[in-house]
Amino acid sequence: MGQLSYEIGNLKTIYSLDLSFNQFSGGIPSTISGCESLQYLNLSNNQLRGAIPTTLGNVKGLISLDLSYNNLSGSIPDSLEGLPFLEHCSISNNKLEGEIPDGGRFGNFTAQSFANNFGLCGGPVWFQIQSCLKDNGGISIKYMIIVPSLSLVVIVVIIMLVLIRRRKRKNERRVRNRRRISYIELEPDITSLSETNLLGRGSYGSVYKATLSDGLDVAVKVFDLQLQGAAESFDTEMEILCNIRHRNLVRVVGCCSNKEFKALVLTYMPNGSLDKWLHSDMYGLDLIKRLELAIDVAAALEYLHHNYTFPIIHSDVKPSNVLLDQDMVAHLADFGISKLFDRGEAVVQTRTMATIGYAAPELGTEGKVSTSGDVYSFGIMLLEMLTGKKPTDDMFGGEMSLKEWVNKALQENAVTGIACFIIKGR
Repeated sequence: MGQLSYEIGNLKTIYSLDLSFNQFSGGIPSTISGCESLQYLNLSNNQLRGAIPTTLGNVKGLISLDLSYNNLSGSIPDSLEGLPFLEHCSISNNKLEGEIPDGGRFGNFTAQSFANNFGLCGGPVWFQIQSCLKDNGGISIKYMIIVPSLSLVVIVVIIMLVLIRRRKRKNERRVRNRRRISYIELEPDITSLSETNLLGRGSYGSVYKATLSDGLDVAVKVFDLQLQGAAESFDTEMEILCNIRHRNLVRVVGCCSNKEFKALVLTYMPNGSLDKWLHSDMYGLDLIKRLELAIDVAAALEYLHHNYTFPIIHSDVKPSNVLLDQDMVAHLADFGISKLFDRGEAVVQTRTMATIGYAAPELGTEGKVSTSGDVYSFGIMLLEMLTGKKPTDDMFGGEMSLKEWVNKALQENAVTGIACFIIKGR
């Protein structure tokens, strides 16, 4: 039992080798060509599989070869035609296929030598084996096998191309479904002398409230193209937001783009950002609502990391990038520095920096972006939601951070003290 050792080739002076009826498995080692003096080889009635090694043709002294009653597959090597002294050959009862060689000593063997290999075909009539040529048209059985195989490959390729094209059209329809909005339609709201319509400012521009011609209220994110990286940020958000859809992600209504002006038109969120609700005296959230909002953001990240075609890394998870709709449902927004991973990637390097205090340590020290970085940022935001302290609060400096502060409180059983504001709805 077991497999034939590759060291069999070291038997350079062996004359006869009979290993039949031993239940050997695996393949015949190619090193068998090292048996230079071998004349009689019997490996029949085992469980050998794989191809007959072409190196067997280098054992020029072979007189008898018996490989019958195994599970050998593939074709009979042409190299066996070069065995000048071969008088007996039995490779019956295997799974061999293809045309039986007709050179060398093979013309002297009978059909019994190749019996019960249903994939084999023969040329000379004395093989008494199915001919490799069909009577009608002289088409080779090889072609009978190859042509259907090629046809199957062609069919598979066509199906793949159809699926790819269908997916491409689906993505194109998604983009087309986003409205192309003219600057003239937006201009009155974003160039008003008062800042009544200004919702906020970001790294690459400002966000305004606007009303479209059909009466729909929207948020217009206008990119300041004078800033380095603004155009790239617009392209990134367009690429990602036009291809994703989840109830906890901000939705793109349309876009307005030319050489001088680029803007994204987004669903308007009347309740503003989570940051406002956490740190303003005019607003308040009880503990249950905070947990609900945290679950909303976690669901958005789970979709981005695991349920889209490729992982999408947000790279800047923080309360100001979480917007609340009329029903106080959270929507993750601002994908300007996001990363769309290719298949197989787990980490990418970047020069883009997320917000201080929320960024994972490996992003700041090594520029590494990964799904773990988003999870870290979410954890910091969760601590902020439960403690009311921003990670950039004046009380944090040196080795003390929001994470360390909460960790110390846990060790000292002082969690109640740092979270007591929640009871007041702050």
